[in-house]
This record gives sequence, structure tokens and C-alpha cells, in this order.
Amino acid sequence: MTKTASLLPSDSGLTASMASLDGLLREWLPRQRWFAGKDRPVTDLRLLSLTELFPGCLHLLVHAGHVGGHSGLAGVPSPWGTPPPGDCYQLFLGVREHPSPRLGRALIGRPQDGPLAGMTVYDALQDLRSAQLLLERLRLPGSAGPLRFEADPAKPVPAGLVPRVLDAEQSNSSLVYGDEFILKVFRRIQPGVNPDLEVPGALAGQGCGRVPAPVAWFCTTQPQEATLGVLQPFLRDASDGWTLALHALATGSDFTAEAHALGRATAEVHLALAAAFAAGGRCENGRTAAAMTERLDAAAHSVPMLRPFVPGLRSAFNALLTCDAGPPAQRIHGDLHLGQVLRAGREWFVIDFEGEPSRPLAERRSAQSPVRDIAGMLRSFDYAARQRRPWRPQWARRCREAYCAGYAARAGWDPRKKHGLLRAYETDRAVYEVLYEARHRPDWLPVPMAAIERLAVRGD
Repeated sequence: MTKTASLLPSDSGLTASMASLDGLLREWLPRQRWFAGKDRPVTDLRLLSLTELFPGCLHLLVHAGHVGGHSGLAGVPSPWGTPPPGDCYQLFLGVREHPSPRLGRALIGRPQDGPLAGMTVYDALQDLRSAQLLLERLRLPGSAGPLRFEADPAKPVPAGLVPRVLDAEQSNSSLVYGDEFILKVFRRIQPGVNPDLEVPGALAGQGCGRVPAPVAWFCTTQPQEATLGVLQPFLRDASDGWTLALHALATGSDFTAEAHALGRATAEVHLALAAAFAAGGRCENGRTAAAMTERLDAAAHSVPMLRPFVPGLRSAFNALLTCDAGPPAQRIHGDLHLGQVLRAGREWFVIDFEGEPSRPLAERRSAQSPVRDIAGMLRSFDYAARQRRPWRPQWARRCREAYCAGYAARAGWDPRKKHGLLRAYETDRAVYEVLYEARHRPDWLPVPMAAIERLAVRGD
């Protein structure tokens, strides 16, 4: 038994341990890629759940508040929604008496007081031993406190797979095991079933081969039911669509055949989603326009350079009131772009069904227009075309045309004939991109702003 385990004998011990981490976590959390509150100081940290996952590794759910509330980490879990405004995050904290020189950026710090005083605390997902033990938990279903580990018995996971951390920029943390499986660990947690577990499982039941099916997952029951992570097959020889598109641009290669095939693949996934989940009925354009306008006003409040274009952008949303509703509402991907698709051999695969993490889980699981996904991919072609000067708008235009043609060939309806819908959803996506880039990647802000100017002034 390690010293860490002996520090967790009682609720009072847990409270003292967490209080000693308060200052370290307040400083460490905002520096993480997956932390959503970078533009707001952490004013409150509250412990929602703590479990000793295995000796030397603590699993935490903490609420990071941004305004009001009490300072410090309270030791007694409280109902979700009781804490002040903020977000819930999943942490894996390793604790050692003697730090390893290999910890590097995983290092969080050394508490100065409390039961953990003098110990080294670090992000355990960056540690080889902890990552291996986490996989063992997934291989052998069971419980650890409020945590449940489950697996598909028809898809056994071999032991001894060597883990590595995936360094790609993302809003979660991913571990690849032996180039056979990938574990996505959700960092920002919301109550309910995460679509990245729910949707691939449902599509597998439909026989849809475009989406890797879950083989194991883990959840929590405290303070409410929530999905914490999903293990899926890893497509080792695959390349993501973003990398392929940038390579095509750099070499002057044509990408329209790939875009056409990707459109067909998107339509196949949409058809499988419609079959797997109950239909959502007709899209209500009035309600959609109101929601888009509300998001625009909120974004303009946060990003001043957006404000001159607000009247023109509102016209795109108002146009929804006079155009047809388009295809029925259904479950969709929710955050589709070139980074969410993989090409292995001659086939396209779709991954990451979590949706836009900034939006409420209930909204991400709701039925929506499939045009939202299509607009997301069209915006992604534009992003790729603007990665190096001179910008290549004609390249993006050809890819957008090919993608829509491929989609129409499989879906039975043509997105290009839904101009009002497509413009509104593309505008809504561009507004989201402006807000995202302003908060996380200011150097990229000119990319969505160029689209904002085009959509607001010319409306095409």
C-alpha cells in the first residue's frame, strides 16, 4: 500500500487533502487545453466526487466556478447545479513521494500543507503505469466507488497493450493502446449519457461500418449519472481529413474526388442515425432562427469586431422564416468537420460524436437538421483553404460543390437546393467559430471573420 492510500482513511482526510490542492489546481486548470473557462478566473473549486482508483491515483470530479461561491474545495459532494456558474471537470491525480524526471508537463505541483504536504502531484493520464492500470480497469468490468467500468463481452481487449498519449489538439484527453484501441477521456463532464458512447453503439446496431463501435466505457453515479470515457478501435493506418486536405493544398493536388466520397459517407451516417433514433419531426424554422439570433447577440457582446456585421447576419436567420423546413429533424453528429473524419484505404470513417462541448448535453442529444452537419463540413473546407497564402477560395468552392454532390447522390436530396437553410446554418457555424477562436486561438480569428463578411454582405 502506498503512502497515498494511507492518506484517505476518512471524509475528514479527503477534505484536508483536497483543501491542500486548491491553490495548485486553480493555477494548473486554466493552462489545460480542455479547460473551457480560460477567459474567466477560477473563483471557486468544489469537490463533487473523489475515488482512489488504484494505489497512487485519485479520480476526481471538481466544479470550477467562475463567479461568486465559496473559496476552497468543499469536502462533501453537492448536487450538480447547486454550485455557482462554471463547469465540472474530470481529473486523474497521481501522487508520489519522489518525483520522476519524466513527468515533465504532467507535473501539477507539491502541496505545502495537509496530508499531501511534500508529495508530488501530477496528471496521472500522462504516466505510463497509471495509463496501463486504467486499461486493466476497462478490461475487467466492475466498480470502484461511484465509478462503473463496462465492456462489450463480444469484443475482448488483450492485456499488456502499451499506452501513449495522443498529442493532437482536442477538448478531451486521448490514450492510444498498442495502436489497437483509443480511449477518449472526457474532461468537461455533464450529467447524462455522452453522445460519443450512445451514438456509435446505436450505429453499430444498424450495421453502419462508418463509425468505430465502443468496446468498453466507464461512467459515474455520483453526484449524477454521467459518461466519463469510451474505448474504441484505433484506425492505425488512417489519416484525418484535415491532414489530407492540407497535403492536397500544399502539393496542388485535386481533392474533389475525396470530397465527393466524404459527402456520400456523411449521407450514409445520417441515414443510419435516422434509422437508429426516433425521428424528431419537422424542423421549426422560427425557433431555430430565434436560437441562432440569440447566439449571435451573445457572441457579438463578447467579440466586438463582430458587431458591425450583426444586421447582415441576422438577415440570414430571418430568411429561415420564409423558406421550407427542409429534411426532418434527426440525431446528427453535431460538430462535423475535416478533423472528425478519417480515411483508411479508400473509405471514410466518422468519429467524435460528442458534439460541440460548449453546448448543453441535452441540446447535443436532441434531434436537429442534418443541414447543421453539412454546414460544418463546408466551413471546414474554407478553413483548410485559408491556412496558407495565397488563400485558395476556388479550391474550397470546388470541394464544397463535390461534397454536396456526393451527399445528394446518397441521401436523395440536394443541400445546394436548400440555399436559405444552408446559409443560415453556415452563418451560425461561423459565429460559433468567431467566439471559439477569440477565446482559444486569436491568431485564427481572421479565418471565420472572412466568412462572416462574405455571409453578411453578399449572403452567399
